[in-house]
Amino acid sequence: MQKSECHGGVQLRNRVTGNCDQRISSSTQIKNRTTFQRSKSSSSTSSPESTRKHPRPSDKLNPKTINPFGEQSRAPSAFAAIYSKGGIPCRLVHGSVKHRLQWECPPENLPFDPLLITLAEGLRETKHPYTFVSKEGFRELLLVQGAADKAVPLLPRLIPVLKAALAHSDDEVFERGLNALVQLSVVVGPSLNDHLKHLLTSPITSALQKLEQHGGSGSLIIIKAKIPTYCSICC
Repeated sequence: MQKSECHGGVQLRNRVTGNCDQRISSSTQIKNRTTFQRSKSSSSTSSPESTRKHPRPSDKLNPKTINPFGEQSRAPSAFAAIYSKGGIPCRLVHGSVKHRLQWECPPENLPFDPLLITLAEGLRETKHPYTFVSKEGFRELLLVQGAADKAVPLLPRLIPVLKAALAHSDDEVFERGLNALVQLSVVVGPSLNDHLKHLLTSPITSALQKLEQHGGSGSLIIIKAKIPTYCSICC
């Protein structure tokens, strides 16, 4: 009887000891798991991926508008560099309905050389505010009294710049160049005639290429029949 009780006591003691060992083992596993999770969380927080800045929604609202004083991913154009340094004697005034230019002094008191040429170069810009400043500045400068006397001597330097705008692949640049050419013709009159042969090729070729692009091979046959020297967009 005493032997049986002794054997039962040993079994009970082993069971209690085993349960205690299991609890210690489980507790150790939980602690190890918690430590690993904290270490993983700390590692992910300090990783480069977590500290990388994500673009704000506002950054995509107006991708064509740029800050002329901000850092750009590429070197600014000649016109942009001049504008950012205050080389254009006017500033853009934002209105609720439309924008306008405010000149530092009356435009009639400004020398056209090199301002008119610089504004003409800006016609090839594709971003605001350069597009508006160049287009409106060119137009307003030609409206001043005595503009013809100031503009005619600049024609040999103006024509290549306008031709470059007329040959631009951007439709809006082409339109600004064409409008500027018409505005210039109103001011200088027949003085432009000697330069027309250098200008007409660009707008005519561009217009024909647009007709071919939208009209297909049928339009190319018609164009070639009338203008054998026409160079197709497929060439």
